[in-house]
Amino acid sequence: MSEVKEAESTLRDKVLEAFKTVYDPEIPVDVYELGLIYEVTIHPVNSVYVLMTLTSPNCPSAEAIPAEVEEAIRKIEGVNEVNVEVTFDPPYSQDMMSEAAKLELGFL
Repeated sequence: MSEVKEAESTLRDKVLEAFKTVYDPEIPVDVYELGLIYEVTIHPVNSVYVLMTLTSPNCPSAEAIPAEVEEAIRKIEGVNEVNVEVTFDPPYSQDMMSEAAKLELGFL
């Protein structure tokens, strides 16, 4: 694996760990396990792009959660830029949750 690919992979792993520190205040599961993260792209010079959704367009934490995701990623050493985009296409459904999240919330 090239050094660039290895660095991107390592940074990607750190970003995934950062997601696990951000929770929807109404649900005791992190945004990654909830399935709110649709895409993570690492661009050259450690620029991170995240495409995510929320459980509902009317989510009371609609502004707070993406800001918390951005802040968690910015704390990673070496990250130069963070761009978090929120989309509702495709709409969120409980099927997007991990097995661990479904178990935690009693859906299994």
